[in-house]
Amino acid sequence: MPTLVLLRHGQSTWNLENRFTGWWDVNLTPQGEAEARAAGELMAARGLDFDLCFTSVLTRAIKTLNLALEAMGRLWLPVEKHWRLNERHYGALTGLNKVETAASCGSEQVGLWRRSFEVRPPSQKPGGPYDLAGDRRYAGVAVPNAESLKDTVARVLPYWETRIAPELRDGRHVMISAHGNSLRALVKHLSALSDAEVSRLEIPTGQPIVYELSEDLTARDRYYLAER
Repeated sequence: MPTLVLLRHGQSTWNLENRFTGWWDVNLTPQGEAEARAAGELMAARGLDFDLCFTSVLTRAIKTLNLALEAMGRLWLPVEKHWRLNERHYGALTGLNKVETAASCGSEQVGLWRRSFEVRPPSQKPGGPYDLAGDRRYAGVAVPNAESLKDTVARVLPYWETRIAPELRDGRHVMISAHGNSLRALVKHLSALSDAEVSRLEIPTGQPIVYELSEDLTARDRYYLAER
């Protein structure tokens, strides 16, 4: 049976600073690097192995994948990177401290921006410090100016259906190193979570989530590897 592992990147510099990150490219902290290596060591110790891997085009997810694969002795595995696995775009919130934003805008409003399934944060203005219009990674891509979790699901699932699901249907074992919200989008789909359920779902950094799938990709089991 195909196996899928979802891995949220290790702690990033903006995770540590409690800032909205989204599509902005930040690095891992030393703790984040340690989390990535520990994830790889745990997967190797539990006998997990993969045929190919997928990740976003953001450094924190790519480095997490590489560090985990290095710990597994699997740096040679094929890896595909795609912007559709990026974190949710936080629009004008990008770069802001979450506590300070809650103090100025109200915790209820910030809670809606962070956890509501459909509510988008304020749109990012062109030409700002976090404008990605000139980033080569997104040449030809209509970069959003803000995304809700619903938007993120709509963006992630076409890539799942066209690239990842066919590999799993062919019986291959796959790891995806991505982000809290792009992985929440996949968990919502695979586990048939309601909008309310996925809004409450938390995915910790550096903790492999294992999906045991049937041939039609129905989820037979989902668990954190550290808990088994």
